[in-house]
Amino acid sequence: MPVSTIDGPRSPLFRAVSLAGNTTFSALAGPRSPLGEDMKDQLKHAPRGECVAWGMPFTVGRPLVAKDAPAETDFTPFRARSLVFMHTTDRKPLEWNRDGVHSPTRGTGCLGEAVADYVIRYTDGTEARHTLLRRHEIGMYWRHWGENCFQAVAHQKQRTLTPLTEQHEQPFPWGQTQTRTLVPDMMPWVNWIWSWRNPFPGKEIAGLRIEPRGEALVLSGLSAGRTESCPYRWEGRRKAVLRLPKGETFEPALDEMGLLKQVQLDLGQVISARPRTCYPDDTWAKTYNNQLPLVSENEVLVEYTAHPEARFHCPGRKPLPVAALEQAKGAGALTPVAPATQTVKIRVVEKGSRRPVAVKLHVHGAAGEYLAPNHRHRIPNTAWFEDYSADFVHEGLHDCTYIDGEAVFKLPLGRVYIEVSKGYEIKPVRKVVEITPGRRSITLTLSRVLPWRARGWVTADTHVHFLSPQTALLEGRAEGVNVVNLLASQWGELMTNVGDFDGKTTFGSREAGGDGEHLVRVGTENRQHVLGHISLLGYGGAMITPMTTGGPDESAIGDPVEVLLTEWARQCHRQGGLVVIPHFPNPRCENAVTLIEGDADAVEMTSWGNIHGGIDPYSLSDWYRYLNCGYAVPAVAGTDKMSADTPVGAIRTYARITDGDPFTYENWMAAVRRGETFVTYGPLLEFTVDGHPAGNTIAVGHHGGTVTVNYRLASCTVPMTRVDLVVNGEIAESRTVKPWAAEGYWTCALEKSAWMALLVRGRYPDKPEIIAAHSSPVMVHVEGSVLSSATDALTILEQIEGAMAYLETLGTRADDAARKRMRLVLTAAHRRLHNQMHQRGQYHRHTPAENHGEHDNGA
Repeated sequence: MPVSTIDGPRSPLFRAVSLAGNTTFSALAGPRSPLGEDMKDQLKHAPRGECVAWGMPFTVGRPLVAKDAPAETDFTPFRARSLVFMHTTDRKPLEWNRDGVHSPTRGTGCLGEAVADYVIRYTDGTEARHTLLRRHEIGMYWRHWGENCFQAVAHQKQRTLTPLTEQHEQPFPWGQTQTRTLVPDMMPWVNWIWSWRNPFPGKEIAGLRIEPRGEALVLSGLSAGRTESCPYRWEGRRKAVLRLPKGETFEPALDEMGLLKQVQLDLGQVISARPRTCYPDDTWAKTYNNQLPLVSENEVLVEYTAHPEARFHCPGRKPLPVAALEQAKGAGALTPVAPATQTVKIRVVEKGSRRPVAVKLHVHGAAGEYLAPNHRHRIPNTAWFEDYSADFVHEGLHDCTYIDGEAVFKLPLGRVYIEVSKGYEIKPVRKVVEITPGRRSITLTLSRVLPWRARGWVTADTHVHFLSPQTALLEGRAEGVNVVNLLASQWGELMTNVGDFDGKTTFGSREAGGDGEHLVRVGTENRQHVLGHISLLGYGGAMITPMTTGGPDESAIGDPVEVLLTEWARQCHRQGGLVVIPHFPNPRCENAVTLIEGDADAVEMTSWGNIHGGIDPYSLSDWYRYLNCGYAVPAVAGTDKMSADTPVGAIRTYARITDGDPFTYENWMAAVRRGETFVTYGPLLEFTVDGHPAGNTIAVGHHGGTVTVNYRLASCTVPMTRVDLVVNGEIAESRTVKPWAAEGYWTCALEKSAWMALLVRGRYPDKPEIIAAHSSPVMVHVEGSVLSSATDALTILEQIEGAMAYLETLGTRADDAARKRMRLVLTAAHRRLHNQMHQRGQYHRHTPAENHGEHDNGA
């Protein structure tokens, strides 16, 4: 059934005019209706009752309809500067000639065709006449895309559409929600709102006559107004700070029309509202990169567009006029924000060459309002798989974007606050700039202060999703990440980045037309929700499929378990790729087999969106288990970026290219395999044991000996606090260090085989201490001593048994041959580790696999 349409509060500058029509909606739906059959079918969607359209009230009861003869109605006399009509017309089909051509054509909207004349009668006997033209003052009840009206608007005003993850039972598709806008002018029934400027506002209006031109016209309602200009022509975007009453907090709750409950406009629309972010502007240049702002408890930053005579409506308060704001006077609880109208180009160059460089950039104004470049999101979306823009939002508060050296902005006059960064070797910049009426450009200079790249180190993010290769290349360049591994995958029935994979192209390489300094390679993340995930990087040839297996939540419902992680890894190696166990150790299952069988090249430390959280001690502890058992697998770092809440390279891998070798993707893979790597949230390190860097195995005498551990540390982002020497999973030495640079050494006596690695801690002034960097190990072999831990080996054995149990009981069965093949892989690894433990005299209780062999549990 039709319902009243109220798309926001009503303006006190308008009042509904009682319309005594000549028919009813029920009669219009009947057999004697002048409407066409299609229009009659959609009549059920026509608004009725007390309505508000674009802030103007209408009382829709008995419509006034005219088609073949004039229709007339009388009013109780009134004066008005303008009359606003809520009306619509029937559709008119195009007529085609025998050649299938309609010529001359006015389009499906019949542009410029006269529909009727409105004749306004005054009490003094005079009249005012206006001819209604299609697509000007009136449109059809249903319009074709691209056939908008030029002087009238649909009866529901445009509004913000929240992203899918923020919707509350709003039936809008994913794609449409990404636009954050809704223009409801292609609904089943559209009344067109047209404002007629009364040429004689001093005369009393007595009535209305419709003189039709043979097409059905339905006038549903009238509103009399006293605005100075067209009530539905709004001004450009503006912002204001709304102060909430004491004890009230901002709630992004929506009403039944999808509008914010706490603040609305009558002759306008609220675009967005969010708690005001309060930056330390007085000390901006002294604060650190990505430092989060405080959030005001009682102030809301409101962005809006409105008619100059609009009013804000907040529950429990008097309406607040927009005019007072736009005259910079403020309006009680509302304070204006300086409009961003000055066109300014921001350019970032490197010191020395003065060449523009890609960077991560944040700009805000005096009210804490984010100021985006003209070609970037003003309201970045951080939801999973909802947007793949070149933006970053830190914990939902600190909005940033990526630019390729320069960008054009609309900035307010006065002070703006700029943050620029580019990775972990270039000092970030926070600067305050005064925007004057004559200022059209800003140039900022970045300096490389740490020389790790010059020493052969290259950076990488081993785990990024959803971005296009070109966007990944831009973000990698802006974040100082030399290698971005963009991973195609499957998520149930969803396939991502599969069209970007060709098994041969390294985007950004010289062969692909780039400069060779920043690269993007598309690989795959192959996944099973219980057995685990595995990242297959840089392999050539055909895509390794299936990318997921065994059913949801990684694979599609009903997919059988038909391949193991270890089998995917072996196929990747056959195709020349690099195998990484992602977001180590979870899912914590079959990756144990892949590691002890030597089929994994590295394990991955992961940040996701927590750029201040540091390396997860749980990930390190699980990695230490394998190192303690002699499995010398290096560490790499990947963000698992899947949305704008994670920057590329938040945690990153540093790998050193062999002296004399050029930087290529292939040589980067070789460096990771060699194991000369470290992972970091900011601090950089170099580390050797008796002159041998990470990734090496060195030997000392039969009875052990003393080794010398040297280190060099530096940071221009995270202040360092302490450096630890980790030996066999325990801190053997620890030393406080200066925040930005440190060098030193330890001598360490070893009586048995060991692994040694460097761990660096750090902290921002307002954050807890974190594990900020960690090297891969140097393995030290003492003759006659085997590096082994019975306790850790047993937990690894139990993990393999878990994989065997899952395959035999819960896993959806593939064909019998596949099942036997996979069981053989798991059994072989289990037996190998079990036998090694016994050979080393590490006896243990019998495990379920040993007690029951290959028992099928009745399956």
